[in-house]
Amino acid sequence: MRRRDFIAATTASAMLVVTPLAASVGNGTGGRVVRYALAARATKQRLGPEDAPETDLWLVNGVSPGPLIEARQGDELEITFTNELDVPTTMHWHGIRNLNAMDGVPGLTQPAVEPGETFIYRFPLKDAGTFWYHAHNKGWEQLARGLYGPLVVHEAEPDSGPRDILLMADDWRLDDDYQIHEDSLGSLMDWSHQGRLGNWLTINGASLPDIQVPSGKVRLRLVNAANARSLTFQLGAGADAEIVALDAAPCTPFRTDGFRIAPAQRVDLIADLPEGATSLYELSGGQPFEAARLIAAPQAGEAAAPRPAGPASASWYPRPDIAGARVVDIHMQGGAMGNLTEASLMGEMMPLRELATDHSKMWAFNGIVGGYENLLADVARGETVVLRIWNDTRWEHAMHLHGQHFWVNSREFGRAEHYLLRDTYLMAPAERADLVFVADNPGDWLFHCHMMEHHAAGMGGVIRIA
Repeated sequence: MRRRDFIAATTASAMLVVTPLAASVGNGTGGRVVRYALAARATKQRLGPEDAPETDLWLVNGVSPGPLIEARQGDELEITFTNELDVPTTMHWHGIRNLNAMDGVPGLTQPAVEPGETFIYRFPLKDAGTFWYHAHNKGWEQLARGLYGPLVVHEAEPDSGPRDILLMADDWRLDDDYQIHEDSLGSLMDWSHQGRLGNWLTINGASLPDIQVPSGKVRLRLVNAANARSLTFQLGAGADAEIVALDAAPCTPFRTDGFRIAPAQRVDLIADLPEGATSLYELSGGQPFEAARLIAAPQAGEAAAPRPAGPASASWYPRPDIAGARVVDIHMQGGAMGNLTEASLMGEMMPLRELATDHSKMWAFNGIVGGYENLLADVARGETVVLRIWNDTRWEHAMHLHGQHFWVNSREFGRAEHYLLRDTYLMAPAERADLVFVADNPGDWLFHCHMMEHHAAGMGGVIRIA
């Protein structure tokens, strides 16, 4: 990775900016309406060292990552979103079990927000946890330019203040002038392989930031906002940590030697940090690479423990019994060195070469190049559904289902298997997995690979819940 040759430290504290539109107000049902104003705009921010030029980016409210949105479980969130770009866009609220009309998928759940237009998103927050928001129009380009930010829904009780630390990671592909590498946007080489991998790592929008934290127990919320790179993190010597939630959903706490986060996934850790500096290392390049430093110091008069993760049985709903469940088979094919020779696009069968060269498509579900017209299943509300996935490709895929979480027997943490409630699951080449959920959220919901280039090149479809 080229970033290893020229990445440099900064002394920024990498603070996240909160910009509410107005004070929260009651909603008449015991909760609050929490309002924010967000705007997508072209702006500059320095991603490189202090002597590097600023990078031309598309950001939310002019900062990378976008403003931290915070609310509590039971609140309603109201976002006034304005598009100040020259291209259409929308915002998707990743991991929220949302109202379908508020999900932010242009052409499926809403029209695109055109330049100069404003759209108001308003939806209830059913679940506490770590979420994020990001553009969902040409996501392969708009995420690569920086259109995303974090969203944290706290439990109804008071939060843990400075002991709640959010770390949002991204790998950018920059040229020698620290600008977005324009020539690689839309590269069929990337689209047919793992996706558009970057060469410059940031945490909270900064290179190797020093982040001030309390010593002792803290909750670390990690988000992977990268287009395609799965990131592997490990805390330095002296720190003790266990995973307590994945994709916002609580899990039975467990420890692992390093933890991998696919694009769009989130990992919550309860970490015990000694006083002084603890390095956060990233390992996907084969060697430990220092991504950030957590500078821990005692906090006078402040509670010693973070917000509890909740009991192991506190998942949002129990793992369903799959006896009599609706089984939906999804055969994933395509990509470089794959076995897909032809597929259907808009009802017409085409050889793979024609799909790639004429339409920039090279992935398929069940022999069909994905689009919003590709209805994978039409199920009744309340049915138990098993998405029986076969990754019959040479590449990993971060499979994301909008509007629901699903149970999966995860193989993402080494040899040990864990039954987990997730919204995005990283599938290994040749892996077969069952994603199990109760279809209790009506609407047309996108199911796609969150390696954004894979989605753009055909790896997507729709689950309809009547």
